[in-house]
Amino acid sequence: MRENDVEVNLLNLPMDPGLRHPISYYNVNIQDQVRRQYLQNGPCQPKTHNFPLRHFGKQSRRFNSSWFDKYGNWLEYSIAKDATFCLCCYLFKPEIGEQAGGESFTKHGFTNWKKPERLRVHVGCSNSVHNDAWRSCQDLMKQEQHIQTMYSRHSNQTRSEYRARLQASIDCSSNRGNFLELLKFLADHNEDIKAVTLENAPSFFKVTCPDTQKDIVSACAIETTNAIIREMGDAFFSILVDESRDVSIKEQMVIVLRYVNISGQVVERFIGIEQVGSTTAQSLKEAIDRLFSRHGLSMSRVRGQGYDGASNMQGEFNGLKTIILRENECAYYIHCFAHQLQLALIVVAKNHIQIESFFAIIANVVNVVGASSKRCDALREKHAEEVVKALNLGDLSSGQGLNQETTLKRCGDTRWGSHYNTLLSIINMFSAVISVLEMIIDDGPKSGQRGEAKNLLELMLSFNFVFCLHLMRNILGATDELSQTLQRKDQDIVNAMNLVRLCKLQLQTMRQSGWNSLIDEVTFFCVKHDIDVPNMDDMFVDRGRSRCKAQEITNLHRYRVELYYAVLDMQLQELNSRFNETNTELLLCLACLSPNDLFSAFNKQKLLRLAQLYPNEFSTIDIMALEIQLDTYILDMRTSGEFSELKDIGDLAKRMVETKRHNVYPLVYLLITLALTLLVATASVERAFSAMNILKNRLRNRMGEEWMNDSLVVYIEKDLFNNIDNEVVMQRYQCMKTRKGQL
Repeated sequence: MRENDVEVNLLNLPMDPGLRHPISYYNVNIQDQVRRQYLQNGPCQPKTHNFPLRHFGKQSRRFNSSWFDKYGNWLEYSIAKDATFCLCCYLFKPEIGEQAGGESFTKHGFTNWKKPERLRVHVGCSNSVHNDAWRSCQDLMKQEQHIQTMYSRHSNQTRSEYRARLQASIDCSSNRGNFLELLKFLADHNEDIKAVTLENAPSFFKVTCPDTQKDIVSACAIETTNAIIREMGDAFFSILVDESRDVSIKEQMVIVLRYVNISGQVVERFIGIEQVGSTTAQSLKEAIDRLFSRHGLSMSRVRGQGYDGASNMQGEFNGLKTIILRENECAYYIHCFAHQLQLALIVVAKNHIQIESFFAIIANVVNVVGASSKRCDALREKHAEEVVKALNLGDLSSGQGLNQETTLKRCGDTRWGSHYNTLLSIINMFSAVISVLEMIIDDGPKSGQRGEAKNLLELMLSFNFVFCLHLMRNILGATDELSQTLQRKDQDIVNAMNLVRLCKLQLQTMRQSGWNSLIDEVTFFCVKHDIDVPNMDDMFVDRGRSRCKAQEITNLHRYRVELYYAVLDMQLQELNSRFNETNTELLLCLACLSPNDLFSAFNKQKLLRLAQLYPNEFSTIDIMALEIQLDTYILDMRTSGEFSELKDIGDLAKRMVETKRHNVYPLVYLLITLALTLLVATASVERAFSAMNILKNRLRNRMGEEWMNDSLVVYIEKDLFNNIDNEVVMQRYQCMKTRKGQL
């Protein structure tokens, strides 16, 4: 099969040599473009990968990463096939036959690393096939030897002018504003640039067309991403993944890496977006694998993972979290404290169709009642009348700070929006809300709002609505304190984990013995507001379904088993998944590294247990050495003035690097970097989504995935991009394809 009619995305070519198509697979007109792209990317060399052992008779061998240093120009390693390949032979060696093992030696330049001497033999003499292929690679990247260049000789002045034009375009590409306007502004304020750009440049040589702009931004993005990979080096890292729809309703998955750099500083870098055809966990995992392969990253180096509360991420059996844990048991999931826990619980509760319908009603009620200042004023007046009436009857207590004027609180799917407060305000102002809806029905404009208000009134005055209202109020009330505690900047992890335990216990107690108190509470509320209470022993009638298809169950079974128990079980399962025994222990051990109050939280046994959770990094001998090292470390920390004012673990890591203590206590420092890698608190993905909404808006809703990804990388990581020399970007741009201009 040949790639004749299908458009090829050069930036998404398979990087793993074991997964590539042969060059003959591609259309002959783009084969050189494919070769050039692979040469720009360089050989696939995952130096930080944990290379697996293979048994050959009585010996066990594995690939040695030091071979990359010796044969770095062409040697490649395939994670998928655990085999080595030759890049230049893949690109230029003719296919002439099959070798042992079913692999085509000439197709991919395959060499079996169980015989490392074959790497040297593969190179051969100066006229070997390998060296001929290597010379072809060098010739391809020398554009001055290209036939188009031979026909178009450039003077030194022409080269200088082209370089100035290209540099000006690169400077303007770092800004997401109007490219041509910015270039014109730059030209108006720099006579040297004005002399060679825009109207002063040859009509075919302006370096401003859309394709050129995209190539420039692509070169900028590639160099920025390469700088991220270099900065990360061989450090362990965590991945923060989230998916959302852009303005054109395409599912985009954002991936952020978190690691500790050589200065001991925690760094979070946006690595790119991947468009996913579906939001299944397997599709998301495949997208992560593609991105990892493209950048030479290995899943074996992942030491943490974080997501939002979506089920395709969090699923216990088929979720992305579980799929990654099966591949790497040390890629621990930690609930991000910057994400509102309550929102995750709401998402889970909405998996029950009755609760989903209930929150839809809540949102409509808030929208309709708060649609105008007139209705808000009417709501406050009605509520004030109810308060005065209750005070006269003695149903309410009076006093300073009590019975303040209030209104309905709007819930939102952000960390600042609280569904719990919305439910409290509706319960508190229930009579006033009913009165406003009745007012809209009687006096509202004839534009459909009266009908909507009538439907909402009927739904609110039903036992089903009141039951869901009090059920979710109790559940969210039990978890509200925990949700708020996790988001405090000064939160104590030990106290937070104690609250997790209490929250689980409270929900479990509610499930076992809370039914009677809930049904009494709901019944009292219904009687107070003249709402019919069904007999629990009667048959349940489901609205919206025909009687012949309805399941014959009692009201008691419907509300107690299918709603009360079901929703509580969902909440307990979610809490157990987010705060299971392993990651709770991980967080408690992590707290022992805190330098606050002269390392008052230090606990040697818990830190040794933390090391045991990373068996790939701490062997039995390492843990024995760590036990002794911790004694010296804590004595040094508590008696040294340089570490007396530290507040968090991030400050501790930076100070250890500054004072060279990371070399004195390497095992302790490794423990600290692993702890900092965990995604305890971050909002990087939300910032990336905000940038995506700014970049791809209604006026640019047809922006392609590649164009958007490149723009986002440069925009989000502008601090890193600004440190990249323009010469590097120009050389990358020049080598992407054959150019008329020469540098």
